[in-house]
Amino acid sequence: MRIVYLALGWVFVALGVIGLIMPMMPGAVFLIVAAWCFARSSPRFEAWLLNHPTLGEPLRNWRAAGAIPRSAKIFACAGMAMGFTVFCYSVEPSLPFALAVAAGFLACAAYVVSRPGEAGQDTSI
Repeated sequence: MRIVYLALGWVFVALGVIGLIMPMMPGAVFLIVAAWCFARSSPRFEAWLLNHPTLGEPLRNWRAAGAIPRSAKIFACAGMAMGFTVFCYSVEPSLPFALAVAAGFLACAAYVVSRPGEAGQDTSI
């Protein structure tokens, strides 16, 4: 099972790095999952990811306090709004389906906004 977690960890690292470059793809979420996979498969790669100069700080903040930086909250909420807009214009869903998707996005946005900020004190955007 360790090899499966190790392979998944690297897949999620790749997706996380792509997500940091591509708009509307959540890079941090994939990196959090990658750290979780590495914690179950390779303490060395987990330490590498947590101590990485660019990727490590948000992961350490998440582990310490479930913290999401203010800029990430803004980008996440903006990405969800843009995603919903693209969804509505490209799919043209029925009203009940659009409302269900909107409710899902709103629930996700509420969770993101409710998390503490990088210092562990800020709970809003």
